[in-house]
Amino acid sequence: MPSLPLLPNSAPFRPEEIAALNGVITKTSPEQRAWLSGFLAGFQAATGSAQGVPAPAQAPARKVPLLILFATESGNAETLAASVRKAAQKMGFAPRVADVGTITVAEAAKAENLLMIASTWGEGDPPQRAADFYQAILAPGAPRFDKTRFSVLALGDRAYVNFCSTGHVFDERFAALGGKRLAPVVECDVDYAAPAKAWIASTLDLLKKETESEAGTDEGAVIHVDFARSVAAAPVDAEEDDDAEPRFTRENPFEAEIRELVNLNGTGSSAETWHVEVSLEGSGLVHKPGDALGIVPSNDPTLVEDMLTLTGLSGDDAVRQALTEAQDITTVTRPQIEAYAKLTDSNQLRALAADPDALREWLPGRHVIDLLEAAPMQLDAATLTSLLRPLPGRLYSIASAWAYAEDEAHLLVSAVRYETHGRMRSGVASVDIAERRRAGDPLKVYLKPNPHFRLPSDPDRAVIMIGPGTGVAPFRAFMQERETTGATGRNWLFFGNRHFTHDFLYQLEWQDWKASGLLTRIDTAFSRDQREKIYVQHRIWEERQELFRWIEEGAAIYVCGDANAMAKDVNHALVRVIADQAGFDETAAAARLDTLRRDGRYLRDVY
Repeated sequence: MPSLPLLPNSAPFRPEEIAALNGVITKTSPEQRAWLSGFLAGFQAATGSAQGVPAPAQAPARKVPLLILFATESGNAETLAASVRKAAQKMGFAPRVADVGTITVAEAAKAENLLMIASTWGEGDPPQRAADFYQAILAPGAPRFDKTRFSVLALGDRAYVNFCSTGHVFDERFAALGGKRLAPVVECDVDYAAPAKAWIASTLDLLKKETESEAGTDEGAVIHVDFARSVAAAPVDAEEDDDAEPRFTRENPFEAEIRELVNLNGTGSSAETWHVEVSLEGSGLVHKPGDALGIVPSNDPTLVEDMLTLTGLSGDDAVRQALTEAQDITTVTRPQIEAYAKLTDSNQLRALAADPDALREWLPGRHVIDLLEAAPMQLDAATLTSLLRPLPGRLYSIASAWAYAEDEAHLLVSAVRYETHGRMRSGVASVDIAERRRAGDPLKVYLKPNPHFRLPSDPDRAVIMIGPGTGVAPFRAFMQERETTGATGRNWLFFGNRHFTHDFLYQLEWQDWKASGLLTRIDTAFSRDQREKIYVQHRIWEERQELFRWIEEGAAIYVCGDANAMAKDVNHALVRVIADQAGFDETAAAARLDTLRRDGRYLRDVY
């Protein structure tokens, strides 16, 4: 075997280094020397040469483009899309993430590779920001996806009959328009973390194999090293890194302390609305106006005991703890009904699960105990817990600005209590706070950013805030932020509740801001203070001339609160205002309001 060339004495190393390097080189195999050659070339390209001489130019390997679309309502799909992008980058793809609210179907159809994460809103609707894309892809003349490989991850809630329907619609349309499906659509319930992680890994692996097979490459013989990340810079603080995983999540919450708990309603009110101040000290969590705080609640202990008694498990402390802290014992879903019908051999429950109309009529106001009572049966611990879903967190809009109270988050929580089907019911998180928590008690929390409900970047832009009841919470944060930062834009609040005397939430603060001039206008609607009920949509109509003037001058409109009634009524009122003041018919007025939405001047946080 010919001897290997050695480093000459003139090499830019000390004599002992030359000897050490020669000792290594003479013992290497051809494969090892090839690896070292590639490693050193990559290292040189990433770090630059010592004398400032640029490394020889090499034709870069083509990275496979990947479009990652998300259709989101609460932000879960957007968070997962960011996770897909990170994983795809590590595997050598060239990923691009896009909100379907900012891209056309024609643009999406140009993608060679497409991964979509789509949430379903309510009873089968697409997220608000996805409405245009959704309608466009269903249109008869929708662009073809003949050159596109795709896969869809569908997010939803099995409490609704049309579970994950938005994701299924996108999946079916991509295929109908010529796309090549990489794998069947994957459905995720509220506990989406594990199946979503598995989908990301398996789908990217499938896509990598497909693209390598097409290119005819042997990736097994190539070693990829990300020199820019491994060599380049100092570590990035997790809180400042846009790609960083959240430090605290539903599965790993921060144990905060409740600093203050105050019922804001007067003694004569039929409502019970709590102002909750939670300490975030030591968490590193930094929130922005518009963000929400997730709460990991505990279930009603009385309801837990009733379930244990009914199933014959009263003596099992482990199950008691699981039902109290980890399992969802309120929401009932069709799969649960099907599973329990099979377990109990109940024809009545089988028929219920098989009839969508009957199911829609039966489900509202029901809890898991109603299902157990429909066909009583003694259960073992494993069987009972296997019927239940994980207990989801509850999100509350943060009612304070970080600039105002750095180590705190203030919440506005309305205690929910009602009676249905012969049983008293209560909101899981709201009554947990109202009845079973005190100042000084711990509360498990996590941050849920909402980048689509932010104050205008221009501090001079006017804002119109429409928030009846607890929907006013984020607007308190808005005002604190604008006061602290010295924003000069005008501010107009529409607030509604039952009675002026008992239910004017944060009344003194709004009046102080009005007196100081920070709050330019406030219009209130107290529905029970007169014979005829008056709501915020009525005030919007009454003030239509001035409201339209603000809109024409560039104001941004924000709506927060109930999605089922209030948000729809307010939307209709705004359409009527534009139609009346601009001389449009309702179709043209609705299109104008939709343009405001696309321009980021009509934002809603509804639930």
